[in-house]
Amino acid sequence: MTVSASGGIGAAPSLWRNTAAWTRAADIAVVLVAISLPWSTSFVAIFAVAWLVLLIPTAERRDLTNFLNRPACWVPVLFFALAAFGMFWAADIPWATRFHSLGQVAKLLAIPVLILHFEKSGRGLWVMIGFIASCAVVMLLSWAIFVDPRVFAGSGVAGVPVKNTIAQAQEFTLCAFGALGAAMYALSRGMKRTASILGIMAIGFVANMVFVSNSRTALVCIPILFVLFVGMFFSGRIALSLVAAAIVVSVLAWNMSPYLRLRVEGALSEYQAYRATNAPTSTGQRLEYWRKSLKFFESAPVLGHGTGSTRALFERDAVGQTGVSAEVIANPHNQTLNVAIQWGALGVVLLYLMWVVHLRMFIGREGLFAWIGLVAVALNFFSSLLNSHLFDFTEGWIYVLAVGVAGGVVSKASRGRDTVMQAHVSPVRQV
Repeated sequence: MTVSASGGIGAAPSLWRNTAAWTRAADIAVVLVAISLPWSTSFVAIFAVAWLVLLIPTAERRDLTNFLNRPACWVPVLFFALAAFGMFWAADIPWATRFHSLGQVAKLLAIPVLILHFEKSGRGLWVMIGFIASCAVVMLLSWAIFVDPRVFAGSGVAGVPVKNTIAQAQEFTLCAFGALGAAMYALSRGMKRTASILGIMAIGFVANMVFVSNSRTALVCIPILFVLFVGMFFSGRIALSLVAAAIVVSVLAWNMSPYLRLRVEGALSEYQAYRATNAPTSTGQRLEYWRKSLKFFESAPVLGHGTGSTRALFERDAVGQTGVSAEVIANPHNQTLNVAIQWGALGVVLLYLMWVVHLRMFIGREGLFAWIGLVAVALNFFSSLLNSHLFDFTEGWIYVLAVGVAGGVVSKASRGRDTVMQAHVSPVRQV
């Protein structure tokens, strides 16, 4: 029986088979996730669920084959599987705590789905524009609060209108270097006005972190990413000149920004207070957490203590202690140690394997999204030396979105099916 699309009976089946419409709707859902990420955790969860539902009609049998053939897809799933099984050897840990810790890893399951989806869709530019535009609004609001705190009464920290300093700095760092790469992409296309706008945005993000609000983690990552940027897009005397100019600008920023000096000098004074009096300073806490984490890892080096066991271990070790040694934490502020405590050497191997396979998607590839993916992996790796950013909500989702979307677009370009994004763009390299 044949029913026309105008008839009521055939409308639903026709819509269900319209893969292009469902794919476009799923793209919009991911864009909404990216836009809401700097602002809200609830909306991210809502739009992420909506995206997964919208993907159902677009599923194809070849997706499974593509998944199995790509370590970038199945390694995150394997890492999650280890965390799931790890719940069963977490002795004396409440099941609610085990599931909470598992939930921190669950976001990694979105990476293979994003890769496979945007390999077919190719609309990663929508997501990039949505995220950087949303972060630009946060940046402008941050500057406004810096000038007049009455602009946004809900801000709990100076220059941080929403969320927290570390999350905001992670967003701004990715946007700054993403915008720089996009500016080079635009310049290579002769789009000088667009390149200028993107360059100004990048300067705005960096200047905000210098004068208004930053995290010490960002201060570590920015020089590394700048060297990576110069190495990717320039060579010879131009590269050396840019590095020299960056050093001069850094010296000027140091002398012009009391806030920057306060952040750096504060870390040094905190370390001295920790060494002298065992004071529970921020720097001292990290050092103490790392010392104890290594001890916990040594007691269960192969499979760890199980999913969700971190806080209980710190609680037991804090008994009878004073000062920073009495601190109890569920996050040792180091991604490797966080994984090692719960899942031992096996977990650490999978963690680094995931970083490596994701890095390999972008190294040696040319194009805007290859650069964005490279920045996202490098930023997450180096920031995870001082934090557990894969397990943090905002920072973890930044990694998931950037790697998943960029990986899909780069894969689409490498297969010669790039139509919308034009991802395969040679960077401007000057000699």
